[in-house]
Amino acid sequence: MSVDIQTVKRVAHLARIAVSEDDAQRMTGELNAILGFVEQLNEVDVSGVEPMTSVTPVAMKKRQDVVTDGSKTADIVANAPATDENFFLVPKVVE
Repeated sequence: MSVDIQTVKRVAHLARIAVSEDDAQRMTGELNAILGFVEQLNEVDVSGVEPMTSVTPVAMKKRQDVVTDGSKTADIVANAPATDENFFLVPKVVE
């Protein structure tokens, strides 16, 4: 796959980036070099290689998926000017 100058200009337009003619010409070469490197990576045989999330083996921390109130109700309403049974009290605004 290769990129031409029209593709660079179109992508720049879609990204709302102002690109001069010289920059577009330079970016065409740079993007073609990047895509050439990616094509080289596609040639690597990875059959039999397990997918991994990290270079070092790390066990994921897991917790029980339970619904709780967070035990933070007192902390949440601590700075409120008026509360009643862990609810915020606000002045009436509609009559």
